[in-house]
Amino acid sequence: MKKIHWGVLGVITIASLSYLSLRNFSPLLTGSSRNTPISELKTDSISVKKHVPTILYGIVVDSMVVIEDKIKRNQNISEILNAYNISFQKIHLLANTSKSVFDVRKVVPNRKYTLICYPDSLQTAKAMVYEPNATEYVIFNLDDSVTVEKVEKEVITIERELAGTIEMSLAVTMDELGASPQLTNDFVDVFAWQIDFFRLQKGDQFKIVYEEKQVEGETIGIGQIKGVYFQHFGHDYYAYYYNQGSGVDYFDEEGNSLRKALLKYPLDFTRISSRYSGRRYHPVQKRYKAHRGTDFSAPSGTPIRAVGDGIILEARYGKYNGNYVKLKHNATFTTQYLHMSKIASGVRPGTRVRQGQTIGYVGRTGLATGNHLCYRFWKNGVQIDALKVQLPPSEPIQEVNFEDYTQVVAQMKKQLDAIPLPIKTVEMLVAKANP
Repeated sequence: MKKIHWGVLGVITIASLSYLSLRNFSPLLTGSSRNTPISELKTDSISVKKHVPTILYGIVVDSMVVIEDKIKRNQNISEILNAYNISFQKIHLLANTSKSVFDVRKVVPNRKYTLICYPDSLQTAKAMVYEPNATEYVIFNLDDSVTVEKVEKEVITIERELAGTIEMSLAVTMDELGASPQLTNDFVDVFAWQIDFFRLQKGDQFKIVYEEKQVEGETIGIGQIKGVYFQHFGHDYYAYYYNQGSGVDYFDEEGNSLRKALLKYPLDFTRISSRYSGRRYHPVQKRYKAHRGTDFSAPSGTPIRAVGDGIILEARYGKYNGNYVKLKHNATFTTQYLHMSKIASGVRPGTRVRQGQTIGYVGRTGLATGNHLCYRFWKNGVQIDALKVQLPPSEPIQEVNFEDYTQVVAQMKKQLDAIPLPIKTVEMLVAKANP
């Protein structure tokens, strides 16, 4: 717990008076100043240093005691406030007043709170401020008139640039560059249908221009990726963000969409533990059999997303499949998601889901030895390898937007090309001279 006492800052006012200045400083002695117009007399202004009050969460805290702490496990607001001379009657009034703004029962452990207290012997709380997340805070005013107010913090968006060379994997490289997992996942989604990120080549290089969201100087998330350059197996790939009214999409230099009708992966960027195969040794049944799916290894509870819009055909438990969901996207494509720890709330046969919506969570139910998702894919009723399916591209840049789009491309390509790439490490073999 952090306690701060704000003392009253003394202010010393220094006043200086100047003598009347006339020619040769003699009129003061001769009395001629009586004939000098008042407008010509000069007097230095009195300099006063004003006290600037200390304000925290919009509250003046001079002479107040400020206590900062975090919500502890199983702790509630009632317990906190009662320790600072707030009666249970007032706490009950606060809870009722707060219902339409913030449910006081939903405070979360490890979230920051601040108490602003009077400097009396009991340190009676004047206000409590709770921060449910990085972008807002709730002020509980505890004076005679109990009020509750939710305040949005100012979120600043800044543009960032990043460049790297892959030595081991994209995830490792991004982590070494200090990039967040969210940026890595968003990056993979941009080129998911052009590049197999599970089979990258050592020495592949990339550049990214993206938005970073900050609150009070702290990064709270990633905004849009605005442009990407990727050099893979000696080929150059560019992606440009453009919104033509139908949401986020990425296009190449000719205006063709890089996105397909379905997402490439049902999980955020993770590890493939077993690929689609006609003959695989089953770890549980201890025999070789066909594996008509792709296994993605991930921690228990990892959200599983629908790869496209569709209608739920099945959402239940099976002896071998465990908790699973089967989703029909259209007359051509159907997908299935197996071994979930649980199926997401509201996901049941006949309901419609949107692309990217969480439909369940990774687990090991059914015939499974470890936490993973088995992802299956059908085209025209025939099971195929989900990672090899060819899908039609989504809508290209419309003709009415093409001129504007070409200007966006020209500017972003110039910016991407100006970002320096890291120098590749070149291993050189030096032949030793024969003795």
